[in-house]
Amino acid sequence: FYFKEPLVIYVARNPKDVAVSFFHFHNFSNFLENQESFDDFLNKFLHGNVFGSSWFDHIKDWYSHKHEFDFLYITYEEMIKDLRSSVLKISHFLGKKLDDKTVDMIVENGSFKNMKNNPVANSERFSSEYFERSKGSFLRKGKVGDWKNIFTVAHNEKFDEFYWKKMKDVPLDFIWDLCE
Repeated sequence: FYFKEPLVIYVARNPKDVAVSFFHFHNFSNFLENQESFDDFLNKFLHGNVFGSSWFDHIKDWYSHKHEFDFLYITYEEMIKDLRSSVLKISHFLGKKLDDKTVDMIVENGSFKNMKNNPVANSERFSSEYFERSKGSFLRKGKVGDWKNIFTVAHNEKFDEFYWKKMKDVPLDFIWDLCE
């Protein structure tokens, strides 16, 4: 038997926006514990005491094994900033040559606005037993840097200190705001 090396596309998002998004997801989901306070939730998030475990451990584990796979690391922020370039990067990684019309279609359908309006992508197809639609939507804002609207100065300082301790040995860069 011939086994081809697996291709892994790892999409990461800056963890401050992940924390904010996940906080809202918790309050929108009927199957996760409702979170009254962002302060309490942020503590749980930093220490991996949330559904799915630790963001930090997940990204560090995948990064430490990247040499075992044909591995493409891409960020959500890159895709928001320039979806066309991201589509081309992914298609190149997959060894697929896409014509301009196909790339245009992927970019159009992959835009946040169109994904938010697509029942296949926005969770409309899931039963209301899973999501409380009156509390929000599966695809909320899609903004880079929205954490600045939720984090206090104290949250940011605490997060940064925790982040740099946990991630000091991982040479990954994140876009924290598209104004950077």
